[in-house]
Amino acid sequence: MIEIPESVSSIKQASELTGLSEDTIRYYEKIGLLPHADRKANGHRTYSKSQLAGMVFLTRLKATGMTLEEMKHFRNLYEAGAASIPQRVSILMEHKKRIQKEIERLIETQRIIDYKLDNYHEIVVNPDLNNTACNPAE
Repeated sequence: MIEIPESVSSIKQASELTGLSEDTIRYYEKIGLLPHADRKANGHRTYSKSQLAGMVFLTRLKATGMTLEEMKHFRNLYEAGAASIPQRVSILMEHKKRIQKEIERLIETQRIIDYKLDNYHEIVVNPDLNNTACNPAE
């Protein structure tokens, strides 16, 4: 888990902390996925702990395949307050199911790759010299 400070005083610091590029942060603000940052007198952005935590959460959702539209809908529900908690729970449960299916698919793919690697290793270590069709490069 990332240690999130109480605030950061630049978009560059927010980018370094969250892993989102500065351009992505600006874009997410523009499309309403993130609230606009507070501004200092000189116009530079500042971000609160809550805003930074929201950015980190978005990176997690994006990494698991949630679309920008789905994330925006989730954020709108969050902004609606506690009454939307059942809807948010439902969205996260459905998303969790999709992630689990993807994990299962990746595990199966990994098993297939492991099987192929084991077979290739066996061919290299114990080639059947009598089999002219045996090609370890296949």
